Amino acid sequence: MISGATALSFVLICLLGAMAPGPDFLVVTRSAILGGRKAGISAGLGIALGVFVWVVAIALGVAAILTASAIAFTVVKLIGAAYLIFLGVKAWLAVRRGDYSELKDKVAPVVAPKEAFRQGLFTNLLNPKVAMFFLALIPQFLPHSASTAQTLQLAVLATTVAVVWTFVLSTLVGSLRKFFSSGRVRRMLDAVMGTFLVGLGIRVAVQN
Repeated sequence: MISGATALSFVLICLLGAMAPGPDFLVVTRSAILGGRKAGISAGLGIALGVFVWVVAIALGVAAILTASAIAFTVVKLIGAAYLIFLGVKAWLAVRRGDYSELKDKVAPVVAPKEAFRQGLFTNLLNPKVAMFFLALIPQFLPHSASTAQTLQLAVLATTVAVVWTFVLSTLVGSLRKFFSSGRVRRMLDAVMGTFLVGLGIRVAVQN
């Protein structure tokens, strides 16, 4: 079993990583703005599942193979970059169409929870930097002869951190839903977030 002090240190580092602005942060925020708190939480659950998969992959040695293989790493990186650019262009196209009627409480959300979950999952899984983060982090908290149970403990802790943080973020953004219901505001946010997502995609593609 992992000690309480070790678990707390691991949780704090994971929380700092989760709070850092990046693709996951943007996807959750945009989902919460366009689909409300439920969509934001759904995106967060997708991200949390991605985190769990990455940690388990590290335990099985799959992530190490990925980061050690230049070709495999580049392929995943470019696919992830393309997906971020796709999401950004999608936001830009929404701006161009200009279909930003005022959102009412009884109107269906612009982003459905299922779509938000899928976007969160793919954004996380197609980001090899998540693998590198946990690949560097996990060995610091596990002995060389760590058991599967210990690795799963860390996986559950990392997943829980992702769920809790995205729940808080979605709740905060969702509480401003009345402000974001303005078509003018949502159009501006789509333009800004689309630019950030495309920029992140390009950055991911060109970085080593």
